[in-house]
Amino acid sequence: MKKLIIIAPYPLGEAASQRFRFEQYLVFFEKNNWNWRFEPFWNKKTWNILYKPGMKFQKSVGLFAGFFRRFFLLFKLSGIDVVFIHREASPVGPPVFEWVIAKILRKKIIYDFDDAIWKPNVSTSNSFVNSIKFYGKVKRICGWASLVSCGNKYLGDYSKKYNSKVRLIPTTIDTDYHFPNKKEEGNTLVIGWTGSHSTTYYLNSLIPVFKKLEKQFEFELRIISNIDLHLPLKSYQFIHWNKEREIADLQLFDIGIMPLPDDDWSKGKCGFKLLQYIAVGVPSIASPVGVNTEIIIDNTTGWVAQTENEWYEKLSFLIKNSEARKSVIEKATEHLEKNYSVNAMQGKYLAMLEEASI
Repeated sequence: MKKLIIIAPYPLGEAASQRFRFEQYLVFFEKNNWNWRFEPFWNKKTWNILYKPGMKFQKSVGLFAGFFRRFFLLFKLSGIDVVFIHREASPVGPPVFEWVIAKILRKKIIYDFDDAIWKPNVSTSNSFVNSIKFYGKVKRICGWASLVSCGNKYLGDYSKKYNSKVRLIPTTIDTDYHFPNKKEEGNTLVIGWTGSHSTTYYLNSLIPVFKKLEKQFEFELRIISNIDLHLPLKSYQFIHWNKEREIADLQLFDIGIMPLPDDDWSKGKCGFKLLQYIAVGVPSIASPVGVNTEIIIDNTTGWVAQTENEWYEKLSFLIKNSEARKSVIEKATEHLEKNYSVNAMQGKYLAMLEEASI
């Protein structure tokens, strides 16, 4: 069997960017003669506090422990066929570990990312991490890699400036795990959003829209995240994200939303919220930014809304029209299965591993 080392920021099974970029393919790799080993930078203890305010001492201890593990990992790469690096080997400073792996140890690298990580994230919730980032590392790692794997065309166009071998592999959904479930009729209509605390500020632009909708309609704005946002809305309900319950919670949505600002960071997003909504049979409205316009074909696989007035009009229409909501589900599901499912991308992943190992 060929040997694969996976270098990633977070513990196995904890971060969405890892779970839906490559972790759901690990069993498939094994079945196709790839023996893999997973090496996170942050341990579970530090991950649990990383994005919480304060606790800088504990975070610093976790940071040094991560560097310690990375240093000794360099002595464990003998006989490895491919090193798969997701986002970065370490969150601090220049790409020293990547340079050693590529230039000193001469290992074949697949470099994978699913956000515009060469740009600072505007979120304040991860200020500790942002304060120690070295954003210039991305172009260097792209240049050293044997292959670069990107989640969308915007990220791919950036990567092609530094590497001619760029493969577009979207973030994908395991349709055996995400599946529709018929909701009982007559319950309060639920407009839903799911995501990490670092992206919840995207919802702020829609607060005036929901205040206006609340004057006309009875509905619930259900937010699934790891931190309560305390939105100033009478329709607001917070659901704490739980891995064991995530599918059941999503299945209770009647309408899924994905607002985004039209900026460079958002153009690098891979539309994962939309994919989750579609996979569980929830019709969606999204901002026409980046890959959203490829996932959502307006009035066919969902709806797009840009201005505050468009969001209000389309949400009003969908609140009143259950048949309109149902009308897009079949085509949206077909689109997802063909272009954004694990089944559709397994072959591409395996081909990429084999190509990098040559």
